Amino acid sequence: MLNVGNLSFTYPRRREPVVDDFSLKINDGGIYGLLGPNGAGKSTLLYLISGLLTPKSGQVDFKGINTRLRLPETLSDIFIVPEELTLPPVKLDSYVKMNAPFYPRFSAEDLHRHLATFEVGDIARYKLSTLSMGQKKKIFMSFALACNTSLLLMDEPTNGLDIPGKAAFRRFIASSASDDRIIIISTHQVRDIDRILDHVIIMDNHHLLLNESINAITAKLAFLNTTDRSLIDRALVAQPGLGNAQIIIPNDGAYDTEVNLESLFELATTRRDIISQLFTNPQDRNQQ
Repeated sequence: MLNVGNLSFTYPRRREPVVDDFSLKINDGGIYGLLGPNGAGKSTLLYLISGLLTPKSGQVDFKGINTRLRLPETLSDIFIVPEELTLPPVKLDSYVKMNAPFYPRFSAEDLHRHLATFEVGDIARYKLSTLSMGQKKKIFMSFALACNTSLLLMDEPTNGLDIPGKAAFRRFIASSASDDRIIIISTHQVRDIDRILDHVIIMDNHHLLLNESINAITAKLAFLNTTDRSLIDRALVAQPGLGNAQIIIPNDGAYDTEVNLESLFELATTRRDIISQLFTNPQDRNQQ
């Protein structure tokens, strides 16, 4: 459904590109985690995908249409949730009345279901501009999902949420996944999303390092918390803890583990040779 082809982008007055000859192909629906260090270009990539920024070269095709054309049928099928947002001084019902018509599959029933997941209570009685950032995010994300677009882009969605809000966010996203919807979540807060992802995308130095499903990753890598020195000594990466270590070792089929995103990110950014050996080069795969 989504094809990012040889995308390059540089902000004015900057010499170095933020995204450089970047390619990414997503054929299946699901929940995708977009990870990378500060300055890797994650937010910029989301805005390029949505068509809000114009690439220096390359293009983004969504369902076969260049998103930069900003055609109505494309705009009504893509929704982006920015890291920081401003809502107008109107109540929720007025906001919905003004914005829902732009999204043909908007569902008021879904909106109320999502608001209930976030337990917003009587927040809807107040003008949106008067709410806290966390409350604004809960309402805006509920509206975003209720639009039922095929592509939902979320930039640091858990920033500003308290601990119960982050738990609700995980339920909120997991309940909305489907085979015909792509949800891309860019975040530094990997522990907020690690158990709901179907797929992991890691980028660094303007390029794609890893683009794999959770199943493919755990088939080749085992993520263990151990005190066993023999395992630690042969680990691909080891993060020390109190009396133990979080490690990654090659999976010979003996392990059934869950992905630890922090360890995987360290492996991808520090041992790129290992990633290229274990997985098809993501840039090459995009050309297939």
